[in-house]
Amino acid sequence: VQLQASGGGLVQAGGSLRLSCTASGRTFSSNYMGWFRQAPGNEREFVAAINWSGGGTYYADSVKGRSTISRDNARNTVSLQMNSLKPEDTAIYYCAAQRVSTVYAPYFAYEYDYWGQGTLVTVSS
Repeated sequence: VQLQASGGGLVQAGGSLRLSCTASGRTFSSNYMGWFRQAPGNEREFVAAINWSGGGTYYADSVKGRSTISRDNARNTVSLQMNSLKPEDTAIYYCAAQRVSTVYAPYFAYEYDYWGQGTLVTVSS
């Protein structure tokens, strides 16, 4: 099973980026998928999660209103559209997926079983 994240880059404050994550090796159409990020010196933190249908989305307060998570089960992908980016959004962003879906939305890294390699987002001021 592999998760391949892409879409990171360098952007000025106020700009936008769209991160994508494609899964291979198995389907995650019945499971939560999510995004986390880790800035230098910090622990990995929750950014957003989405349920199997896409009808349930969950966000960290730090990105709520500026980000939208979505998924395409036919393509086995999850995306994160980030707008109004701030320098404090600078981090490596990781996509993640559960092996078996939890009943409640997973906000913690230990609730996910598969991880992508990360994609770097740098926001300049």
